[in-house]
Amino acid sequence: MSAPQRRPPPIIESFNHAFEGVIHVLRTQRNMRIHFVIAAVVLILGLASNVSRIELIALLLAIAFVLIAEMLNTAIEGAIDVATTSFDPMAKLAKDIAAGAVLIATINAVAVGYLVFSGAIAHRSEHVLDRLRDAPARLTLIALVIVIIIVIGTKAISGRGTPLSGGLPSGHAAVAFAGWMAATYVLSNQEHRFLVSTLTFIMALLVAQTRVESGVHSALEVTYGGLLGALVTLALFQVFA
Repeated sequence: MSAPQRRPPPIIESFNHAFEGVIHVLRTQRNMRIHFVIAAVVLILGLASNVSRIELIALLLAIAFVLIAEMLNTAIEGAIDVATTSFDPMAKLAKDIAAGAVLIATINAVAVGYLVFSGAIAHRSEHVLDRLRDAPARLTLIALVIVIIIVIGTKAISGRGTPLSGGLPSGHAAVAFAGWMAATYVLSNQEHRFLVSTLTFIMALLVAQTRVESGVHSALEVTYGGLLGALVTLALFQVFA
C-alpha cells in the first residue's frame, strides 16, 4: 500500500512562510536592514523628484535586484554552514561568489539611482553653482587652511589625538569634505561639474570610511570633521565669492 501523498500547504500559509523568511533576514542581517532603509529613502526621493513611470520602474527593479541578491546570499551562507562544520575552500569560494552577486546588484542600483536623480539634482543646484563658479583659487586655499587651523585648535582644546591622527574632529575627513565643497563651487564646465562634484564627494566618503575602519577615529569624529570642513568652506564661499 503506497503512502498517502502529502497535500501542499494552503496559499496563505505559503505566503506566511515567505514573509517569515524576509523577516528573518531583516532580524539577523545588518546589510539587509541597511538596504531596506536606503530603498525607502530612494522611493521617497523619487516621489519628491516626480520621476517618470519608466524611471520609477527602473528604481523598483534595481531595489528588488539588491534585496533578492542579499536574501540569496544569506540562504547560501546558511546552507553552507549547516552542510559543513570545518573550513572548506570550496565553501568559502561559494560564499564569496554569493557576496559578489550582492556587490554587483548594489553597484547596478547605485548606477540606476545616479542616472535617475542626477538630472534633477543638477538642475536644482545649478543656480547656486552659477553664482560661485568663478571663485578664485586663493579662496579655496584659504578655506582649506582655515579648516586645518580649526581642526588643530579643536584637538588642542579637547586634548585628544594629534594633528594628523585620532581625536575630535577627524582632520582627514574635514579636509576631504572641504575639498569636495570647494571643487563643487569652482567648477566652470557646466556639462561635467555635477559629475566631478559627485566623484569628489564619493572620494571624501571613502576617506572618512577608511579612518573609521582603521580604528583611528570613531564615526562621530569623522562625521564632525566632515561637517566642519564642508560648512566652513561653504560659509567662506558664500561670504567672499
